[in-house]
Formats: sequence, structure tokens, C-alpha cells
Amino acid sequence: MNAHYLGHVVFYVKDLERSLAFYRDLLGFKEVGRIFNGAAAALTSGRTHHELLLIQVGDAPGPPPGRRRGLYHIGIKVGDSLDELRAAKKEVEQAGVTIVGMSDHTVSQSLYLYDPDGNEVELYVDADEAIWRNDPAAVVSPIKPLSL
Repeated sequence: MNAHYLGHVVFYVKDLERSLAFYRDLLGFKEVGRIFNGAAAALTSGRTHHELLLIQVGDAPGPPPGRRRGLYHIGIKVGDSLDELRAAKKEVEQAGVTIVGMSDHTVSQSLYLYDPDGNEVELYVDADEAIWRNDPAAVVSPIKPLSL
């Protein structure tokens, strides 16, 4: 077997409309349809049929904070340049979402924030791909602070 790419992520969410306001309205995913009598929505960036599925579960427990086994965060590419990452930062902040971290990973530059259910989301842009093509180990370079 040879994996081609990570196809989609599914999140259980407390309130579907609140999560759609974040992923669809703020981050720009397009809603392509609903299932489960409207309790779930599929979203896409346009790359494939869906990259994200949100399923409303009401007051079920959310993710525990801190280090633990399981999902740490998802990464969403928001452009191809630092200017686009700066614009994303401005939009997120204007929407009242707190940026909890900013990092330069050598191969990419990233902002970190939480969605309405406490899932960590990384918004990133890639650096020039020649960096990791010429040195695949660059992906594990020491993480540096990022200032935008």
C-alpha cells in the first residue's frame, strides 16, 4: 500500500452552526452538504469532495486539555506566502479568535488557535519546497519563534 495523502478529518462538535461559523465563515471552507438529518455538514477547500466533516453531538465531553494520546492538531494551508499568513492572522484576530502560538518550522510558518470545541488548529504557509526537497531532515529542524 502507498498512502497518497490525508483525505479528511471528522470532528464531533457541540454546536454545528457555531463550528460552521468558524470553519466555513471564518476559515473559508465551502459547505457541500448535510447528512444525519442536518446534524452533520461536509466541507471542502475545493481540493477534493470533502476535507472536513462536522458532526453535532451536543454536550458530549470535549477534548481534554494538555498533552495526551490522540489528536494534537490539524493543519490547514491558508496560502503560499507570509503576506497571506499575515492576512489570515488579521482576519482571525478581527473575529475575536485568540492566536495561542506562532512558529517558524523552517519548512513552513504557522499560527495556532483553537476552534469553538477546543480542537487545536494550525494555519500555515509552506516555505520554498526546495528547502525540504534538498534536505528532507529540514522538517525536524528546531522550531523558531515567528513574528508577523
